[in-house]
Amino acid sequence: MALVGLHPQLVDIQADAVPGDAELHLVGLPELSVWPARARIRAAILNSGTPWPDARITVSVSPMIPPVYDAAADLALAVALLAAAGVIPPERIAGRVFLGELALDGRIRPIRGVLPMVAAAVRAGISRVVVPAECAREAAQVPGAVVMPVTRLADVVDQLRHGAFRDHHDQEPESAPSSSFAVDLADVPSNQAARRALEVCAADGHHLFLSGDGPATMLAERLPGILPPLTDEAVREVAEIYSLAGRSHRAPGCTPPLSAPHHTSTAAAIFGSVAGNRPGAVSLAHRGVLHLADAPEFARPVLDGLCRPLDSGQVHLAGQGRSVRYPARFTLVVDARPCPCLERRECACTPEARHRYRARLALLLSRVAVRAPVDWGDRGTRAGEPSAAVAARVLAARDRAAHRLADTPWRTNAEIPAQDLRTRFPVASEAAELLRSAVNAGLVTADGLPRLLRVAWTLADLRGVDRPQTDDAAGALELWKGADGDGAR
Repeated sequence: MALVGLHPQLVDIQADAVPGDAELHLVGLPELSVWPARARIRAAILNSGTPWPDARITVSVSPMIPPVYDAAADLALAVALLAAAGVIPPERIAGRVFLGELALDGRIRPIRGVLPMVAAAVRAGISRVVVPAECAREAAQVPGAVVMPVTRLADVVDQLRHGAFRDHHDQEPESAPSSSFAVDLADVPSNQAARRALEVCAADGHHLFLSGDGPATMLAERLPGILPPLTDEAVREVAEIYSLAGRSHRAPGCTPPLSAPHHTSTAAAIFGSVAGNRPGAVSLAHRGVLHLADAPEFARPVLDGLCRPLDSGQVHLAGQGRSVRYPARFTLVVDARPCPCLERRECACTPEARHRYRARLALLLSRVAVRAPVDWGDRGTRAGEPSAAVAARVLAARDRAAHRLADTPWRTNAEIPAQDLRTRFPVASEAAELLRSAVNAGLVTADGLPRLLRVAWTLADLRGVDRPQTDDAAGALELWKGADGDGAR
C-alpha cells in the first residue's frame, strides 16, 4: 500500500528470477529510493540467515510508488523476490498485504499510516495483512481485518516456507482513551463572558477570540470537554490522521482532539508537509479544537494561511510534482494580549505599537464571529459551572439544530451558506432589522452579517426557541463586538 496524503493506493509487486549474475533490479520506485531500498533488502535477507539467491532478480512495482517513499514496501519487496527465487512457495503469499520497513539486521520496523492502509486493503477485498508487531493493535481497529504481527524477516520466511504462517485473530483493538477530560470548567475563576462565549462556540463550531491577560489557555483546554463526543465516522477520520502522523498512541478516541502548536512552529508543522507526507497541527485538530496562544507572535504567513482551511475545511499542499489534501475542519480559539510587552506593570508600549501588534490578526479575525475578554482580576471570586452541565446544554442545542437541518446537507448552523440563511432560515423581522441597522451604522460589513445570523441561531437553540428573536440578534452583536467593543469587521 502507498499513501498520498490520506488516500491509500493498492500497489502490485511482481518479481522475476532468471539465470545470471546475482543482481537485484527495482523498477517503479522513486529514483532516489532505489539504492537505499536495495541495500536495506539485501542486508536484511543476508542477516536473516537466508543466502542471497543466485539469480538475476527484477522486482516491478505498479503503479509507481509516489516520490515520497517511506520504506513501507520493504517487506513486500523482500517477500516477492524470495518467492520468485523459490526460497518460499509463491502460493503462500497470495491474498495478503505485507507492510513494514526492514532494518539491516532483519528486524521489521513500525511504519506510519498503518490504519488507513489496512482499511483500504479490507475495502479492496484483502483482509489478511502482515504488519510490524508494534502496529498490530492499530491495524486491529479496522473491522474485518485479520492481522498477522511480525518482528523479524527470518520468522516470516520460516513460517511461509513451512506453511505455518498463522493468522492472528486474537489481536484486540487498543482501548480508546476515556472521553472525560481531567480538566473542568469549574476550575476557571469567574470570566463569565468568556465562559458564555465558549459555550456558544461549542454549541455550533463557531470560532473564538479571547483578548486580554487572563486564563485563555485554561478555557481553550476545556473546550473539547464540552463538545459533543465524536461520531464513529469522525473517530475513524481522526484516528487515520494520527496514524499517518505517527502518533496513533495519542489518538483521542471519542473526545474531540486539541491541537495547540507553539508560535515558533514552522509553516510545515502547522499545515503539513508534502515531502514527508505528514499532516500538520491544523489536521491534528480535525473535528476538534485548534488553539493559537499569543496568536500575534505566529509568523504572518501562518496567520493568513489559516484562512483557507477555515473556509474549506481542508489543507491543500502542492510540491514535488504532486499535491496532497489533509482534512482540517476544526473550531479555532485565538488569544492575544493587549500588547507585545510582557511587563504588565511597567508597560511602555505606544498606541501605535499596540495597534500594529493586533493588526497582525486582522485577516484571521474576519473569520471569527465570537469574541470575549479574559482577565485575572476576579480570580477566585466565584467558581463557574462544571463542564458536565455546560456540555448537556451544548448537546441539546446541537440536537435542535440537527433536527431542523435533517433534510439538508448541513448539521450545524455554522455550516449553512449565507444564501440559505436569508432564504430558508430567516430570523424574526425585529431581529433582522436590528442586524441590518448594525450594517448600516458600519459596525458590521456585509461579509460579517451571515456570521452574526449563524450565532443568533445558536443562541436561539441554546434558549430552546424556534427561531432567533431580538434578544438573540442583540446577543450575537454583543459577542461580535467582544472584548474591545468594536469587533473586527
